[in-house]
Amino acid sequence: MENIAGSKKVNGRKRKRRVNWALVRRYKLLYLLLLLPITELLIFNYLPMGGVLVAFHKFKPSQNLFKSMFMGNYVGFKYFSFVKDPNFWGLFKNTFLLGFYSLLFGFPAPIVFALLLNEIRSKFFKRSVQTITYLPYFISSVAVCGMILGVLSLNTGIVNNVLAALGFKRIYFMTDTRYFRAIYVISGIWQGLGFGSIIYLASIAGIDPELYEAATIDGANRLQKMYYITLQMLKPTISILLILGLPGILSVNFEKVLLLYNQMLYPVADVIPTYVYRMGVISGQTELATAVGLFNSLLAFILVFAANTVARRMQNAASFW
Repeated sequence: MENIAGSKKVNGRKRKRRVNWALVRRYKLLYLLLLLPITELLIFNYLPMGGVLVAFHKFKPSQNLFKSMFMGNYVGFKYFSFVKDPNFWGLFKNTFLLGFYSLLFGFPAPIVFALLLNEIRSKFFKRSVQTITYLPYFISSVAVCGMILGVLSLNTGIVNNVLAALGFKRIYFMTDTRYFRAIYVISGIWQGLGFGSIIYLASIAGIDPELYEAATIDGANRLQKMYYITLQMLKPTISILLILGLPGILSVNFEKVLLLYNQMLYPVADVIPTYVYRMGVISGQTELATAVGLFNSLLAFILVFAANTVARRMQNAASFW
């Protein structure tokens, strides 16, 4: 009996392999299309991961990378001593606050926008609003920062001209630490609002219309249908995107910060990515920059793991909200 059961398992595995290879041969062109993104992923995401070993070795630029690491230059956790530096935790605070505020105000914005856009009955007006709100996403960070600097310019900026016309004093927005975080978050919301709502609009389009019809028969108004049907059906999408968005708390938009900040804004604008850039590229302290980047990535991984655990428990609970 055991031999018969064993032979059945083996035959079942062989049958599955034949079916899988048949599917591969049938859809070979689709699999060929995957080669390019997989190759790009391996080259730019996985191969550079070997460079994290620089954080544990004395790196010599004159030698080959791997030769330099395996020629008795191991120094252990020497370059991780930055965790004892109070200045580093100031950088960590700035990074966390920029990421946290972006998530706190930027994450709900596309959800609210998608819910409101879904209530528009005029297709022409709806498509026009979608197009207008999508456009900023395709503008480069350099152009966006140039627009921000122009709009908030002290002498020629629109905002300061309006303040002056109303009798208020002109404000040095780009040198005042009180405004940088608000500028960073608001500009991020403006740039990503339309594009971020695409996934939610796609999820809303998949909701069964009969649910709305039943709610109408029961006397529900539009606001009640939005909350009890549309928003509730978006729970899985919101959970997944929240998990994917949490690592962004510790990986702020490096280009935007680098282009907007200056020495006057260092107390609130100097973040871990800009510190890594200064240490690794400008100062040439490759080992320290790698150690800081590795530490930042580790914290981001912990955030993702914790968010995934919390999301699972919330989904298993009786009430999600």
